[in-house]
Amino acid sequence: MIRNPWPAFAARVAAAAVGGAVVAAATGLWWQTAAVLLAAAWLWNLWQLQRLERWLRLDYKIEPPSASGVWGELFQTLYRQRRRQRDRRRRLRRTIREYQESAKAMPDATVVLRSRDRVLWWNDAARRLLGLSWPQDEGQRIGNLIRAPEFLEFLSQAGSAGESLILPSPADTETPLEMRLVPYGRDQRLLLARDVTRTQRLETMRRDFVANVSHELKTPLTVIYGVAEEMAEELAEADPQWAPSVQLLRDQARRMQRLVQDLLMLSRLETGGVAAERQPVAMPALLDELCAEARALSGERGHRIELEAQPGVNVLGAESELRSAISNLLSNAVRYTPDGGTIRVGWHADGHGAYCRVADDGIGVPREHLSRLTERFYRVDKARSNATGGTGLGLAIVKHVINRHGGRLEIASEPEQGSTFTLVFPPEAVTYEAAAASA
Repeated sequence: MIRNPWPAFAARVAAAAVGGAVVAAATGLWWQTAAVLLAAAWLWNLWQLQRLERWLRLDYKIEPPSASGVWGELFQTLYRQRRRQRDRRRRLRRTIREYQESAKAMPDATVVLRSRDRVLWWNDAARRLLGLSWPQDEGQRIGNLIRAPEFLEFLSQAGSAGESLILPSPADTETPLEMRLVPYGRDQRLLLARDVTRTQRLETMRRDFVANVSHELKTPLTVIYGVAEEMAEELAEADPQWAPSVQLLRDQARRMQRLVQDLLMLSRLETGGVAAERQPVAMPALLDELCAEARALSGERGHRIELEAQPGVNVLGAESELRSAISNLLSNAVRYTPDGGTIRVGWHADGHGAYCRVADDGIGVPREHLSRLTERFYRVDKARSNATGGTGLGLAIVKHVINRHGGRLEIASEPEQGSTFTLVFPPEAVTYEAAAASA
């Protein structure tokens, strides 16, 4: 605890004042005595101030000058604070050194970016994967060192650690890197880059396996279904007791055919980049045709399928892929909407893009399942999905199709209130017919 020096200081001042008064009374020189005392006090404090300045200027680390009273406490207090600061700096340097050593040992590239994305520090993996060189690249803007248009766009748009970018390594174009930006501190970010060669190789093997198996199953399933059709025709009259078994065989063969077709479609979508065909697709006509097919699929269940489409608004893309995506949305709506329910299909555009919306008043989906609906084979209710004949791949196909067209899939649903699926197309994918544009 720091002692309070002011009582002792007040006592000394009082003693000096009493002594000065005694001298002044004996000599009769009141003003002269007061002047001498004030001058002595001023010189004393000036000398102590000079000692403090010299101590601070020459070497703050040595022991402070010895003094008594207020000046002594001031010297000691400054010395203790300085010593605590040295200890804090020492601990901070040790922490920084340990952080840098741990970051250097990371297999992933780590780059510290200060304001305006200037490079402050990087680890050995960043030197190997990103081709950074010390000290030439220190202080350079990372966008000048990794010259890729998609990376520059990623720098300007990345807002959270969840966003990532797959990009070939600047040091080795055969090595794909997954890059992430993590904001921290004040105007600082971490650039993390991870080698995903093995992950992509495994993903390619998985896709090839699924595609090859699906292709090999396609022919035997076609044969099985054809034989079942022939058996149904020949045995319908000859031996009616076989009719249920043959019908079950036909239904299961048809279901397997749909599953193989969806697997092949999903495999083609996953192995491609952007949509291969970039031609205007007349969406109102396509939606009208798909709604007619949905009414036929509904059959005796009596669903009301309503279409409201803005005329003259088309999409640049692949018609076969768009047909498959919207058909999947409509078939799901028919499957999961009770008999006599309403399915509304909408199509319109504005300055932010175009929107294809399929809404139903069916059973809906609980909120906790929404984020996983587009996963392959994910089912909210497995028993109901099996009963309705779904393959579990429809929404995965929808997601891949809209991603290949540069858009996104939005899902809103409440149990017993219905679901709404919206395909959002970016403005650059939307075209207008001349009549619609002039209107």
